[in-house]
Amino acid sequence: MELVQLLKARRSVHAFEDRPVSVELVTELLDTAVWVPNHRLTQPWRFVIIHGEARAKLAEIVRKQREANESDPVKAKEIGQKFYDKFMSVPMFLAVVMAENTHPVVWEEDYASTSCLIHNFSLLAWEQGIGLVWETYPLLHVAEFREAFGVKPGEKIVGSLHVGYPKKVPPVQARKAASELLTIIE
Repeated sequence: MELVQLLKARRSVHAFEDRPVSVELVTELLDTAVWVPNHRLTQPWRFVIIHGEARAKLAEIVRKQREANESDPVKAKEIGQKFYDKFMSVPMFLAVVMAENTHPVVWEEDYASTSCLIHNFSLLAWEQGIGLVWETYPLLHVAEFREAFGVKPGEKIVGSLHVGYPKKVPPVQARKAASELLTIIE
């Protein structure tokens, strides 16, 4: 697929087929995705994959978090189970973790580079028929969730990527043309 087609075809996928994604393939795609602009070549990222039976630990953390937010015990169980099932339906979780530099300019550069890496990965995965959604939900700041991914103090989960073969590909959503948003100063 040509790059223009790939950029326009890629979608955030929320529903996945019930089949595993190869860790070896994901590792190979990450090896390519790291080739992003990275001022000072800090390469602040690392990756954590949770798949197979290990997903149950994440799903249980989500269940407990959601149940704790509900005052009605019956509703809490229903919502907790719904989120447990949703997490268990994701074949692979890929956390992209960034070391947080204390210098604000370096932090911003590192965050931008890490975001580019995630986008590179999403395009490379799409080219292989793998879909994903880049999640930045509040769970990324919950100690138990961070511990499940082995995230240490001084590290930020830039994205929890839900990775799998698409069960359903969302339709195209229109984008504003850059020309509508462009300011030219001469």
